[in-house]
Amino acid sequence: MIDALQYEFMQHALLAGMLVSFASGIIGSLIVVNRMVFLAGGIAHTSYGGIGLAVYLGLPIFFGASIFAVAAAILIATLTLKKRQRIDTLIGLIWAVGMAIGVIFIDISPGYNVDLMGYLFGSILAVSTEDIYFMSILLLGIFFVVIFWYRDILAVSYDSQYANLRGINVRFFYTLILILSALTIVIAIKVVGLILVIAMLTIPVYIAEKLSSSLFIMMFLSGLIATFFTLMGLWFSYTYNLSSGASIIIVSALFFALFLISTKKDIL
Repeated sequence: MIDALQYEFMQHALLAGMLVSFASGIIGSLIVVNRMVFLAGGIAHTSYGGIGLAVYLGLPIFFGASIFAVAAAILIATLTLKKRQRIDTLIGLIWAVGMAIGVIFIDISPGYNVDLMGYLFGSILAVSTEDIYFMSILLLGIFFVVIFWYRDILAVSYDSQYANLRGINVRFFYTLILILSALTIVIAIKVVGLILVIAMLTIPVYIAEKLSSSLFIMMFLSGLIATFFTLMGLWFSYTYNLSSGASIIIVSALFFALFLISTKKDIL
């Protein structure tokens, strides 16, 4: 695989993989500890509506998906803040409507030639310089938010009632976590696709959670583990000429199984 690094598209793929992996590790940790996995799944699939709208209007795909994903995140945050335990029907509705909107817009787009399979299952080898800039800025933004507001995010994530009593704006941080999740999901779609994005956000986090004593260590370890899985997945994909997104998830799942077997930990 070393010889392939002479190509710009491969350099972009490796850099994008590392950027997205660290962003996914940090945000995935927040998604898991806040029990937002199903919410993140809803946001991921709703973003397909933004992809369809972008295709129809001739806009950048990332822009359309980001707008739709952030709008879905704000809507979900507004409707579920006080009733997190009864949100499955709402998320299912938003999930289905977002996908349906995307399909309709793509159907009525005249002569579109976008590789939509790439957005369903990932197209990391097609990452552009502009995509790298977007991913870098988002990762820096995530670093800033986590470092600057770490104690507040920690309190909101583990005990929102206690955080509210301390005067922390729970609504703001709950919404902020979902918005950052939405943007991270959008960039992760470029790597593994919206069908597989939840696995990328959760498998490294599960392993890191079992090895960590704090949320900060969990986020850092998740980023490292996700980066390792992504690099191994890219190597596997390049060596055997397979889809990169699916290869990353398969590698992640295999290491996850090995982790469970070697540590004899319960999957739950």
